[in-house]
Amino acid sequence: METNMHESVREQVSAEEWAQRVALAAAYRLVALHGWDDLIFTHLSARVPGPDHHFLINPYGMTFEEVTASSLVKVDLQGHKVMPSAYDINPAGFTIHSAIHAAREDANCVFHVHSLNGVAVSAQEGGVLPISQQSIFVLASLGYHDYEGVALRDDEKPRLVADLGKNQFLMLRNHGLLTVGSNVANAFQGLYTFERTCDIQVRAQAGGGKLVGIDAAIVSTAIQQAREVTRGAGGSLAWPALLRRLDRIDDSYKL
Repeated sequence: METNMHESVREQVSAEEWAQRVALAAAYRLVALHGWDDLIFTHLSARVPGPDHHFLINPYGMTFEEVTASSLVKVDLQGHKVMPSAYDINPAGFTIHSAIHAAREDANCVFHVHSLNGVAVSAQEGGVLPISQQSIFVLASLGYHDYEGVALRDDEKPRLVADLGKNQFLMLRNHGLLTVGSNVANAFQGLYTFERTCDIQVRAQAGGGKLVGIDAAIVSTAIQQAREVTRGAGGSLAWPALLRRLDRIDDSYKL
């Protein structure tokens, strides 16, 4: 049945959409592999290539390690399904994602997780501290959004968008982490850096010693440094290796 569904969906969509589906499904599997998922309650979305304002998001009820290219649900900006699917989508999830996709044309991908380290730092008054190399890349493009309860109300959208601004990273206070990217690879690389920043911070604080901060002048050059160290490729530099790792473990995300 899964193979038939895979063949059916692939026949109905463009080659560009199928490639986006495979990439996003891979991102779901990688998030699960790193332990950043929260049962079925967080979400990654990607814009479908083409003129329509359509997006792919996870089927509500599947764990991230189960998501496949065919099972992703295609919706419009109002969260209405534009292709038949047996699954619904998380209403809180698409409140967040639709707001950002609508406001940021460059945000082709929006990734949001409730990772343990991310939530822990989001609850700290000082937020992200400049104490690691990873943190400088986050701090160079970071916004904060105060907690307003489960994201179900449309009236929160303007505040969410304003708090993100033109940044790549958004810390949702008492809630978790969010990254945007021009493609799946960049959004995942951003999420990896964000979570690793929080992980390092929590561990450094647990040591109890005085923390050594990084000069603000260094933080201000972080974006330029990131371009240089990746030779302008961004997340796409590591992405093929991440896919090879997935393929060695389980390549069913491609179905």
